[in-house]
Amino acid sequence: MKTYHYSVLKKEVIEGLNIKEDGVYVDATVGYAGHSKKILEKCKKGFLFAFDEDAAAVEYSQNLLHSISDNFQIFKENFVNMKSVLAKHNIEKVDGILFDLGFSSPQIDDETRGFSFMVDGPLDMRMDRDSTLSASDIVNGYSENDLTNIFHNYGEEKLSKQISKKIVEERTKEKIETTMQLVDVIQRAVGANYFFKNHPERKIFQAIRIETNRELDVLKSVLPDAISMLNPGGRICVITFHSLEDKIVKSIFRKYSEIDDMVKGLPVIPDEYKPLIKLVNNKPIIANDEELKENSRSHSAKLRIIERI
Repeated sequence: MKTYHYSVLKKEVIEGLNIKEDGVYVDATVGYAGHSKKILEKCKKGFLFAFDEDAAAVEYSQNLLHSISDNFQIFKENFVNMKSVLAKHNIEKVDGILFDLGFSSPQIDDETRGFSFMVDGPLDMRMDRDSTLSASDIVNGYSENDLTNIFHNYGEEKLSKQISKKIVEERTKEKIETTMQLVDVIQRAVGANYFFKNHPERKIFQAIRIETNRELDVLKSVLPDAISMLNPGGRICVITFHSLEDKIVKSIFRKYSEIDDMVKGLPVIPDEYKPLIKLVNNKPIIANDEELKENSRSHSAKLRIIERI
């Protein structure tokens, strides 16, 4: 298995977390431990908890992190369960949490996972290979209307209806089982000119992947939990890779960093209406030129950081 993974904005994340040597930290998306390795090196007297649904990533990261320290524990869990899982281990407050919402290079490059529209493989796209819903189930089982909504809402593809209609038409002749089959159907739905100019397959694959893994629903659910778990001065770093994720993060961070309109303007603001967090950076941090040269996948990465008041 290919295991090389370039962790984006690594320097900026480590600085953003403001790591204390004896602090407790959470890497909600451990992946192949690029960020976790640096966190563990800096919190020498502290502890790192990490989460990932991907069994291969968990196994790899276990081995890598043990070479640095034993002050960590990795859970094969979706990070949406972070609060309840840590509560079972008597951890209710932490000093920092990282969410790197991108997919790792080994996952993308492994054709058996079905994430890439550039190599042929099974239509899978499951982060957790034990989960029941796969990309194939969506492509071959969802109604035309449901597919259109997914492609429009999660992929922001203007020819969503055309593509979903073609998928439903083609799957009645033959089940669509591979990534290249789906790419071919998309191209025939929109025509070669539009296909090669606009690359709708990128958006369609993104949309199916989001639906398969419930990515946006999970993000909306976990961020308020994460904020509630922070110690005063604790920080959350979130790296997003597309506008849908970034809009959610920006909206939730704004909500918890502003005074409620009901009490704004009062001479004394009751404690329960005061902001819980402050924005460390108003504008998202992006990769510098040096990193962009090293890793093209850094181009779409945006980092937002907040601190618990």
